Amino acid sequence: MENYSYNSYTLQLQGLNVLKASIYPVYLFFFFSYLFIMVTNVGITVLIFIDKNLHQPMYFLFRNLLINDILGNSIKLPRLLLDMLRPPSERLISYYECVVQAFTTHMYGTASHTVLMIMAFDRYVAICNPLRYSTIMNDKMVMKLTVSAWGVAFVLVGILLGLTIRLNRCRTLIMNAHCDNAGLFKLSCENVFINNVYGLTFTVVLFTGSIGSMVLTYTKITVVCLTSNNRSLNSTAFKTCSTHLFVYLIMFLCGMFVVILHRFPQYSDYRKLCSILFHIVPGSLNPIIYGIQSKEMKKFFLKLFKSKNTLPLI
Repeated sequence: MENYSYNSYTLQLQGLNVLKASIYPVYLFFFFSYLFIMVTNVGITVLIFIDKNLHQPMYFLFRNLLINDILGNSIKLPRLLLDMLRPPSERLISYYECVVQAFTTHMYGTASHTVLMIMAFDRYVAICNPLRYSTIMNDKMVMKLTVSAWGVAFVLVGILLGLTIRLNRCRTLIMNAHCDNAGLFKLSCENVFINNVYGLTFTVVLFTGSIGSMVLTYTKITVVCLTSNNRSLNSTAFKTCSTHLFVYLIMFLCGMFVVILHRFPQYSDYRKLCSILFHIVPGSLNPIIYGIQSKEMKKFFLKLFKSKNTLPLI
């Protein structure tokens, strides 16, 4: 039965529909996934900060992706874990907390695209203009790219949520396991045509810009590699670009599943699960993929391992 309450500041989350026998296995999976994400992403972020060998544009830009994974998962997963242990009637959240969670959730998804776009630009310069790389990708350029990635995401998401919070609310039940823009504007009994139009425009612009930049960048990189006889350049291009492209495809496919399932209400349980995995899967794989491919990170961990093994016994 629909709960009507005009502009209530206490909302209720529907939560995940999990069988009683599966609650604890699912809970443990989410808990250890969050623990792994925090340890690996925070660890590599600190490593990039303290290791001078990693003070390179590629790693400074990659750090944005790690920070995005930390923030995105920290806003969603701890709250989800608490709600899983509560009965449905006690899964309450304040309106303001819900807006913050929705904003952070969409910032995570949008920044995932924009950060990977500036990382693609870095790879393009490194492979297509290697002699000018240090000149182009100086500290000032890295800062500009970082600010632009977060700034564009902030503006796009700010408008998205701004159009939603202007609406009056006549319901209190969020039909999701967490707060997002769609869940919030569906609380309103007003006309949400503008919200739907901007939401669709937002998605099209973001995905078109993201896919377009990737296609353009990798087309140019492919042309350079095919016309070059430099095996070292081609090998470096394959290693770094395959890593970046793999991370992008993981993020893109997870995001596409969430967007598509939003159009099919009958698959709401699958949509909830996909929206959670959209945070967990990239956040878990990003540090692993880049850690495996990075020679500098391998050298650091090898030195750390050797130093521990050579400690004198007391």
